[in-house]
Amino acid sequence: MVFLQNLLAIMLLALCQIASGAPSGSGSDAIAAAVQAEPVSRAEFTVATRRVFVFRATLQGHAPQDRAEAAERRLAKALAQAGPQRTGVHAIAEGVQVLLDGAPLFLVTPDDINGLAGDTTIDVARDSAARLERALTTRREASDPRVLIEAAVLCIGATLAYMIVLRALVALRSAIKSRFERLLSVRLARVSFRNVRLLDTQHYVGFLRQVTMALVWSLRLLATYIWISFLLGEFAYTRSWGEWLKGYLVEMAVNMGQSMAAAIPGLLVVLVIAMIARLVILTAGSVFMRVESGELEVGWLDQDTAAPTRRLVNIVIVLFALAMAYPYLPGSHTAAFQGVTVLAGLMVSIGASSIVAQGAAGLILMYTRSLRKGEYVRVGEKEGTVVELGMFETRLRTGSGEEVLMPNAWVLLNTTSNFSRDHDGDGFVTEVKVTVGYDTPWRQVHALLDEAARATPGIATQPAPFIVQSALSDFYIEYRLCAHAAAQDPRGRAEVRNRLHQQVLDVFDAHGVRLTSPHYQHVALREGWPAP
Repeated sequence: MVFLQNLLAIMLLALCQIASGAPSGSGSDAIAAAVQAEPVSRAEFTVATRRVFVFRATLQGHAPQDRAEAAERRLAKALAQAGPQRTGVHAIAEGVQVLLDGAPLFLVTPDDINGLAGDTTIDVARDSAARLERALTTRREASDPRVLIEAAVLCIGATLAYMIVLRALVALRSAIKSRFERLLSVRLARVSFRNVRLLDTQHYVGFLRQVTMALVWSLRLLATYIWISFLLGEFAYTRSWGEWLKGYLVEMAVNMGQSMAAAIPGLLVVLVIAMIARLVILTAGSVFMRVESGELEVGWLDQDTAAPTRRLVNIVIVLFALAMAYPYLPGSHTAAFQGVTVLAGLMVSIGASSIVAQGAAGLILMYTRSLRKGEYVRVGEKEGTVVELGMFETRLRTGSGEEVLMPNAWVLLNTTSNFSRDHDGDGFVTEVKVTVGYDTPWRQVHALLDEAARATPGIATQPAPFIVQSALSDFYIEYRLCAHAAAQDPRGRAEVRNRLHQQVLDVFDAHGVRLTSPHYQHVALREGWPAP
């Protein structure tokens, strides 16, 4: 019927346009405007706070609101006759009628239903009849004093049970606080290593209190929700609201259960991937540890590069495992999860540029073997023993109570002098620079420096110390004594250098050779300084 009405309206508009001589384009625009101007409305037919049917179509010139009001008038007339209030359906040419005590109440037309969703007029009519029957039952119960009394008694009992549950939750919280906190304190106090307690009890007790409070409040809210839905469901006019609350709770529980059940296979796959990755890491770690200890020799890998290579291999395995397990994580395909991962990646890429640079510099130092742990080196102006060569920093210990921390990028940019690779074996090379005037024979200076080296405890005889003239300046000759010391720790190396300097001063003073150059003597004579 609606289709015929629209078709007649379109034909009348077209005839009017033709009669007035208007162009065809304007006629089509008017037709489209008339079709779009048709209002789309809907009206609900409710009985005892229950929605029975929704009118969506105009029937024989009657709008949906008019059809709903007409159904309400027919319902009032049928109820006034005090019949048995039996519902039914009857199919006619225009649709399916919903009957009450054999009389038609309203008509379900094809335009009132959603055909794309698979609805049919007979199914919608039967569902509306069932809704009407439940609504009428609710209406009869609302006027029955016996039913109201029974509902009130049940509500009172439910309220008492609700109060008992709340008291039980308070008692549960007190029991956990008094018993489990003491048990946790006793157990944590026993966790120690070499008679030193490792865990602070107050932190874990406070965490247990917070968890207990959150659990108790969650149970209180759940009990309140169930209590309210029960009270609403016991009275006729609020029963639909109670049923909605119960249905929502059940639906949410079912959805949670289905989500958890659907996540179990993915979690099992993630567990298998993690176990395989852990096994590969342990296997690779065993091989690299044997190379690092010297038990196994590999051509492209040695003891110095075994540790960083093991770390790189572990990182690659972990990243590969994460990439494989990511699609199986619950919620990994949601926009929120993907947005958080993109944000985390962006933050890491922006904030970790210096960290990546330091790590790359550390790898270069390790794989080029510029430094090794235990070697005596000079980096820039800093000199000491390498006590740690990490991925991001290098630590030197000078032996005089000072530990120098240098970023690996800075170490890579500065010149490094290594005093521990003069020959195979332990120890390091130490040197002393002195300047002596041209009036002192160089052979005498060589002999004095050699005597000082042989008299210094800690200076090795093999390889033997040697002296070189490192510079021939205008006023003096610069001599350089190079000797090998067998000290191992930073403090011992500092003491060997100190004793060697003392012996040089003593030997030169004993033979009357001044370490001050003629240039100094000339300046002292001109300025009136006392003679050294």
